[in-house]
Amino acid sequence: MTAVVTFTPNPALDLLTHIDRVSPTHKMRCSAVIKHPGGGGVNVARVLHRFGIGVTAVYPSGGVIGQAHHRLLHAEGVRSHVIAMDAETRESFSVHEAQSGEDFRFVLPGPQLSPAQWQACWDYLCQHWPRQFLVLSGGLAPGMPDDAYAQLVRAAHAAQVPVVLDANGPALALALKAGGVALFKPSMSELRSLTGAGLQDPSQCVAAARSLIQAGQAQRVAVSLGPQGALLVTAQGAWRAQALSVPVQTTIGAGDSFVGGMVYGLCQGMSDAEAFRWGMAASAAALLSPGTPLCQWHDCQRLLPDVTVQDC
Repeated sequence: MTAVVTFTPNPALDLLTHIDRVSPTHKMRCSAVIKHPGGGGVNVARVLHRFGIGVTAVYPSGGVIGQAHHRLLHAEGVRSHVIAMDAETRESFSVHEAQSGEDFRFVLPGPQLSPAQWQACWDYLCQHWPRQFLVLSGGLAPGMPDDAYAQLVRAAHAAQVPVVLDANGPALALALKAGGVALFKPSMSELRSLTGAGLQDPSQCVAAARSLIQAGQAQRVAVSLGPQGALLVTAQGAWRAQALSVPVQTTIGAGDSFVGGMVYGLCQGMSDAEAFRWGMAASAAALLSPGTPLCQWHDCQRLLPDVTVQDC
């Protein structure tokens, strides 16, 4: 039995190129393409594997792009279980503009997942529960029911498997209503949408996160504040950490690295606050290289002493 299983319903082959300036109508000559295997749960699995946690990445995949995605993930040594599809796995295309330092991200919808393919995903996950955490990360694939994550949350709860949730849209709201996820990582906008709160300052974010905990929807809520850092809220306390100042090469993959770092800490039996420190270090480390290479172990260890977590 593996420690962690991640599920990525709509993986992508991540492509990144560089250009001096993005402009309309003109042909824009780009640099060579950097390729990485992507998708929320896939990225979390890549981080956990580097950190020495036994993990299996489960995802549907197909076509030439799917084969390329699998080869890249296999080259990193990440264990995976692929649900075969006839359709091509999607690509996610990003352009880094040198003049502004901004990343422009173009996210394609991905192929349709048939009822039989979703059933195959469900069957595998329900027959291979992890020992420590099930990570549900990324948007649903076209064709999946809106309550797909909610179904998995309920099944995992029945099997006494804690769930980590990082999703969006209707699937996110329904999964939370299924109740009791161990860790939920929203952005401020997602938390605002879920709770209807204004969220003008961190104290309001803490209150909104605590309302989800009191409603039994989550045990831990880690709220991304962007350049202002992040919050972690539990029934026992609330903590804030400022974002570390590092030379930013990309903004892609920081959120997935945060989840990977925090799940690593929880798998190791760390306190919530200490696991939060690992999430913040991993998030900062993901910014150091272009593309979606995510965080590296040695960078996290180097940055960890700089992470300050304060009660709030």
